[in-house]
Amino acid sequence: MIDPGLIEECRNGDMRNFRELVRETSPLAFSAALRMLGDEEQAKDVVQETMITAWEKIRTIRSAESYRTWVYKIVINKCYDQLRRMKKKPEKRADEQTWALISNHISSDQPSELENRETALIINMLTEKLSPKQKAVFVLGELEEMTHEEISSITGMSRVNVKANLHHARKRIGEMIKKYI
Repeated sequence: MIDPGLIEECRNGDMRNFRELVRETSPLAFSAALRMLGDEEQAKDVVQETMITAWEKIRTIRSAESYRTWVYKIVINKCYDQLRRMKKKPEKRADEQTWALISNHISSDQPSELENRETALIINMLTEKLSPKQKAVFVLGELEEMTHEEISSITGMSRVNVKANLHHARKRIGEMIKKYI
């Protein structure tokens, strides 16, 4: 949990403790960015951009309580931008080795500790056919374990649209898993 007092100090212009705020915020931002983008270096870049934006605009947030949602919103929007840039590049296809990794991970009785790159690869392969909105809703809801209300606040979608996008994302991922496993 991020200290609300720390956030309030930064909101009120005392930026001496912003480094501590970045230290506490970066892991949650990195987790969402890595899951959205599937690439560790791109996720790090998004986190850096997010922290710069937070530095520039921290005084504009309503309250310390809304800080977490506000940061997620910045991260997701930066990821949308990156996904749009990536869309202009040729599409990557999963090879047999990638699907074998996914299959082994899903069918394993004991959860194994995968490295960031492997986890990102699996998530990226399973979510590659999702729209950016579906991917964001899936990452925030299923992987970051946020409520529909929080996702709605972050993405700007209504709760009904959040539920619909999440349903379609789950269905699409389920179809992909059945097809390849």
